Amino acid sequence: MLFGVMTVLVLAVAAPALANGNGRGGERQPVVYVESQDLFYDSVVVTDVPNKGSFQLLEMGGASGLMTEFGPGDVGYLGGRWKFDSNGDGTIDKYFICPLLGPGYEGP
Repeated sequence: MLFGVMTVLVLAVAAPALANGNGRGGERQPVVYVESQDLFYDSVVVTDVPNKGSFQLLEMGGASGLMTEFGPGDVGYLGGRWKFDSNGDGTIDKYFICPLLGPGYEGP
C-alpha cells in the first residue's frame, strides 16, 4: 500500500520536476529549488499525511519544476512537511512528507 501511495504522489506532485531535471548523478527523483539559499536539493517522496500540524508550501516553478522559500538550516524549514496545490486552482489539496536531501547544490 505504501508503494502505491508513493507512486501516486510522485506522479501527481513531482512529475513536472522529474520531467524538467535530474538529481545529482542523473538519478530520476524530485528536485526542489530553495529560494533563500539559491540551491537545489534532491528529495524522495515518503508518504502522504493528513492535514494536521504545520506544513511548508511547495510550489511549481524554478528550474527544477518545484520550489520553496526555505530549506535545511533555514528558520521556516519544516523538515520536508509539504502542502501543495496539485490542481493549480489555488486550493491546497496535498499534504505529504518529502525530505530534502543535503547537501544542496548549484543547478539541477
